[in-house]
Amino acid sequence: MIATTASALVLGVTLTACSPTFDWRTIMNNDNGYTVDFPAKPGNDQRPVQIGGTAMPMAMQTAEAGNAVFAVGTVLLPDDQEATQRAALAFLRDGLARNVGAAPDAHAVQIPLAAGGQVLGLEMKLSGEAGSQHEMRSVYARLAARGRHVYQAAIIADKPLQPEQVDQFFSSFKLY
Repeated sequence: MIATTASALVLGVTLTACSPTFDWRTIMNNDNGYTVDFPAKPGNDQRPVQIGGTAMPMAMQTAEAGNAVFAVGTVLLPDDQEATQRAALAFLRDGLARNVGAAPDAHAVQIPLAAGGQVLGLEMKLSGEAGSQHEMRSVYARLAARGRHVYQAAIIADKPLQPEQVDQFFSSFKLY
């Protein structure tokens, strides 16, 4: 009896040790117009954000894996005007930078469309102190606008991630 229990315990510990931290799954978000691979089952949230004095709904899908949170936020804009898109992109870019006390440094990147083609977006990699405990955080993000949606795909980690984890997330992020 003791040997059987001990064997089961060893087997359970062995299986737990072998279970992957990143269990990638493709999520299609038809309501907000994107597809992405998350490293775990994502949760959903929604809250209003104030952009230029206007309240806009922001939907979030987030998943935690390892030492990181992977998220896609989608802001529904009141119109598809370029000025509205630019204001929302600046709001998201500046907010990510402010969260870690960094300059809002971003460079241009192409964001793929699921049906082929690309849209111009922004890419950021920031590091700095976050929260009341001033803990170091690394932020990786891509921002893009398409129609009445502005997207923020981001990873926030308490230490730098392996490049393959970052690449898996961002290379799978495609807009409809």
